[in-house]
Formats: sequence, C-alpha cells, structure tokens
Amino acid sequence: MQRKIIENQLTEIFRDVFGDRSIVINDGTTAEDIGAWDSLSHMIMIGDVEKKFNIKLKLREINKLKNVSALIDLILAHEVQLI
Repeated sequence: MQRKIIENQLTEIFRDVFGDRSIVINDGTTAEDIGAWDSLSHMIMIGDVEKKFNIKLKLREINKLKNVSALIDLILAHEVQLI
C-alpha cells in the first residue's frame, strides 16, 4: 500500500517537473521513457522528491537509482511518514 501511495505522489512530481500531465509511471520507468528527462530536470525532480517526502538524499544514493522502483525503495528506506 505504501508503495502505491508513493508512486501516486511521484507521478504528480514527474508530471510537474517534466511538464506532461499524461505521464504514468511504474516500477520500471527510467529516464529513457520520458523525453524531457535530462540532467537538469533530474536534479529538479530529486529536489522536489526531497521536499515532498521531507528527506535528504545523498549523492551516492541518487547515483545508484536505475528506475522508479529503486527510487520508491530509497524513499521507503528513509522511513517517511505518508499522509
């Protein structure tokens, strides 16, 4: 259940950052799946994730991310309180 809540919240972040309301993410979503995903939008997205979930991600954690599933796992590892 927590994963689905996080996925829904990430979907909204992705739609805002990448300027595309039609984006639908899943565990396997990667940068290759979203045309507007470049290095700048990546860092903006990470900043928005940190704000939304009130966490601070380390550079080595960010560098290990391969897909949305890994991002959700990382958010969960930070023991976020979901509303």
